[in-house]
Amino acid sequence: MHIYFCGIGGVGIGPLAMLALDAGYKVSGSNKDQSEIAKQLELRGVAVDYLQDGQNITKVNEPLLPIDWFVYSSAVSEDNPEYIYAKNNGIKMSKRDEFLKVILAEKDLQLIAVAGTHGKTTTTAMLVWIFNQLDKRISYSIGTSISFGPSAQYQVGSRYFIYECDEFDRNFLSFQPQVSIITSVDYDHPDTYPTILDYKNAFRQFLSQSSEVYIWDNAASYLELGPNNKHKVSTSSTNISTLNLAGLHNRRNAWLASLVASKLLPDVDIAIIHDILNKFPGTSRRFEQLSENIYSDYAHHPIEIAATIQLAKEINQNIVVVYQPHQNIRQHEILKEGAYTHCFEGTSAVYWLPTYLSREDANLEVLSPTELMVSTSPETKTEYKEMNESLWQTILSHQKRGDLVLCMSAGDLDTWLREKIKLQLASQ
Repeated sequence: MHIYFCGIGGVGIGPLAMLALDAGYKVSGSNKDQSEIAKQLELRGVAVDYLQDGQNITKVNEPLLPIDWFVYSSAVSEDNPEYIYAKNNGIKMSKRDEFLKVILAEKDLQLIAVAGTHGKTTTTAMLVWIFNQLDKRISYSIGTSISFGPSAQYQVGSRYFIYECDEFDRNFLSFQPQVSIITSVDYDHPDTYPTILDYKNAFRQFLSQSSEVYIWDNAASYLELGPNNKHKVSTSSTNISTLNLAGLHNRRNAWLASLVASKLLPDVDIAIIHDILNKFPGTSRRFEQLSENIYSDYAHHPIEIAATIQLAKEINQNIVVVYQPHQNIRQHEILKEGAYTHCFEGTSAVYWLPTYLSREDANLEVLSPTELMVSTSPETKTEYKEMNESLWQTILSHQKRGDLVLCMSAGDLDTWLREKIKLQLASQ
């Protein structure tokens, strides 16, 4: 079967393309930019087109091996030339969830889903890390790059499929997991869920579709869950002192991962699982150290921001943040809730960049950095910056002073930062 992935370099579609390769499918596709996942696929022999003008899909739709299925990301619009071509040529079309369900059924894999507003990427990777270190066969999909394997993998003989099952575009509602982890729940993705009630109801539906659920008490309380034998609720009084990872949120995520790993691997003592988790190397863009005193993190929600700053302060008391807000529609919601008021507390300075625009409502006024900056507490020292040489020199000055520079972004700040560090190293 020949699968064409439109948006093949994205964190949702890219890992799925890797799974398709492992499962024996012919894979081709396109992406808007040369992302890390796109590069990984090219190294595996996949020809990735970066124009998306319709010419590539026409070329690879060969008579002897025609495209059987066009899988596209949520960012692909109906006026995309490849989307139009697939539709006009009668090619089966779907988003990622439908194709993933086919792989799960074909390979007889039990779905272990990791969902939640924050922490699902890291928690998914933690579970994979446990299986990896114990030499247990596992299939999985993670929405980022990891140092101990590809972003996704199908292994022959594996029983479970560990999946970062995100709520955006209601993706997670397509599945009926054997076991689910809910890492945390806070209102997000207003472009998919217009109200908090919509968001809560989606999680409640997802839980009703899961055979067994592991969740913290604060998330269960937020969702107003009643007593249910399938809900395994960890309380705030739970002793997680055997987990030595930096950051309270990492220790809480690791606790849930250890409970599920212990269930899936009953022959392994939980103390061994905790020892393995204490050596967890982390993932890309989750408090990832790029250079001395310079870190990149994916945080773009006030709860994530506060949690990452708490983690950073376990390492260095002098924290400087470079922050790139993500999505204008999200900024309107954050501003309405006053959620920026306290999340930057404890920092020495916050350098505020323009909002990275993605999947926007053209009729919604773009909030300026000034409008967003004034919503922080009076104690927070904020300064408007742009991604230019001035910002880079500011970062370097803080680095030399010994400050921990925490660059937070779900946009292109991370790419810019890596390029700057690469050029710096090349010049030395």
